[in-house]
Amino acid sequence: MPTPRTRRFAFRSASAAIALCLPATLYIPRPAAAQTRSDDTLHKFNESVDALIRKVSPSVVQILVAGYGTVEESHGNTGVVIGRQRAIGSGFVVDPDGYIITNAHVVSGAQVVQVVLPSGNPDGSLQSLLSTKTNIVPARVVGVSREIDLALLKVDNVKLEALPIAAYRNLHQGEVVLAFGSPQGLRNTVTLGVISSVARQTDPDSPMVYIQTDAPINPGNSGGPLVNVDGAVVGVNTFILSESGGNEGLGFAIPSSVVSVAYQQLRKFGHLHRAQIGIGLQTITPVLAAAMNLGRSYGVIVSDVLPDGPAMAAGIRIGDVLLTIDGRMAESIPYLSFRLMSVNAGDKVHLEVLRGKDRLAFDVTVVEHTDSMDQISALADPERNLVRPLGILGIEIDKKVAEMASDLRDPFGIIVAARSSDSGAEVPLATGDVIRTLNGEPMTTLDRLRTALASLKPGAPVVLQIQRDDRLLFISFTLEQPL
Repeated sequence: MPTPRTRRFAFRSASAAIALCLPATLYIPRPAAAQTRSDDTLHKFNESVDALIRKVSPSVVQILVAGYGTVEESHGNTGVVIGRQRAIGSGFVVDPDGYIITNAHVVSGAQVVQVVLPSGNPDGSLQSLLSTKTNIVPARVVGVSREIDLALLKVDNVKLEALPIAAYRNLHQGEVVLAFGSPQGLRNTVTLGVISSVARQTDPDSPMVYIQTDAPINPGNSGGPLVNVDGAVVGVNTFILSESGGNEGLGFAIPSSVVSVAYQQLRKFGHLHRAQIGIGLQTITPVLAAAMNLGRSYGVIVSDVLPDGPAMAAGIRIGDVLLTIDGRMAESIPYLSFRLMSVNAGDKVHLEVLRGKDRLAFDVTVVEHTDSMDQISALADPERNLVRPLGILGIEIDKKVAEMASDLRDPFGIIVAARSSDSGAEVPLATGDVIRTLNGEPMTTLDRLRTALASLKPGAPVVLQIQRDDRLLFISFTLEQPL
């Protein structure tokens, strides 16, 4: 089989031979005026794309991540094999003060996160494009939401150009979009395509909906922006459907409406505050409708009502078919979920349901999903709980705190309640991490942690064993500044 280069060459040779054999009378040149108009249109299109790229590129970053994770499947009874991993993703600036949006899976398991800052607008010369000059700065994880796969990073002491967030309601099928990022680590890459679908639900029972695009997206594009012709972000490139592992024209992005809400909450709380009314929902299928003798074969059914929740208090029952929420049709789980994201705790939503053949109405009070980290963070005092060498506010785990944090491996340690902006420390800790040991010694109180840090000389190596989510891992660093 010839190589791709050989095939291309053979195709060009065959084309030339055919052209030589064609009668001259078959060549009909286009009128000069038509050709000029066509050329002008193409030139204007090129100029528009070039201007758009120059506008967006200064706000797109490459993200370098180092951490630990599963490196291979194990055999026998030895369990999984954990090793050091490096990953590359993409992101974009959402605030000039250094806040950057990316995917949660890009920074999953990260010990060290670095951001390769854009070099500004290149002048288009080959020398500029091939320059090896890079500006790499440390970043910290401000907040993560794994359920919607978004994360917020922060880099300090830099001023960056932010991208505006487009209104999702204005997006339409066939709209031209550009995907920016670092596919396969190739920094500052841009691809062109259209919106294949404004709303695509990949799981009928999932609250998430995605934008589908045919703009080529590959591994490494994750977290990069999908922008419209105005240079505004319509979505965050997140995953592809592919048999080969590469682009097949089926790329998916998190819609801008979700990004806008998530950014504000991740910046303020470090996680999402989810409003709820105490029900579980499922998409109605024809089979489910037939088996349960429902009045309709589409829409959303109540699959669960939480005990002592607001829905139960209002009178909602399992098996009710939702018809409307606040007067609008409630035919999909994503719409219902987003509607609940847009209301505040204490508000009421008006639900209409179909129960058998009866149409019933209920006013249900919205409550906030309680998050243990909110309760724990409220205990932190900026002065009393500051651990300056680590740049954190720490909470000692006592009996009261242990009851709040139900997923602790052991009832001891220091919980990272927040990162402190007063410290220049670049320690790869995140909100919610539990510091268990320092250089092998258990850390049971803040005083013990401070004493252990104070006993170390500048430049001394430090290893912390922490619990992050449900996993134990080590993070290592050196204390560069005098304590």
